[in-house]
Amino acid sequence: MTTEERLDRIEHITAGLAEERRKDREEYRQLWRETQRQLNELAGRVNELTLKVSDAEDAITRLAEESRAADKRLENRIEIMVSAIGQYLAALPKPQKGACPGRDVLICEFPYPPKPGF
Repeated sequence: MTTEERLDRIEHITAGLAEERRKDREEYRQLWRETQRQLNELAGRVNELTLKVSDAEDAITRLAEESRAADKRLENRIEIMVSAIGQYLAALPKPQKGACPGRDVLICEFPYPPKPGF
């Protein structure tokens, strides 16, 4: 093999290596762009989820406040009903001794007729 043939062969190999390097660089750039696109897409999804979580937290807080208000209203109603029952019982006539033989009850007769089935 002559020197000229050797130089041609080295140039050919060098050109092949340069072409491979260029293809690798292009492939790396393409992978980089794809990775960046995926990262941007994921960042957008994370932002959407963050907003949804924030909205859910707001809804939970609002529902908790509404629940506490409803509990307070129910507590007030129960207190009023218990007070009214106490006033009603206090207004009933006291039982007389011996009115209900053998029973320890405060009320032997109802001031109104009982409903059927009682």
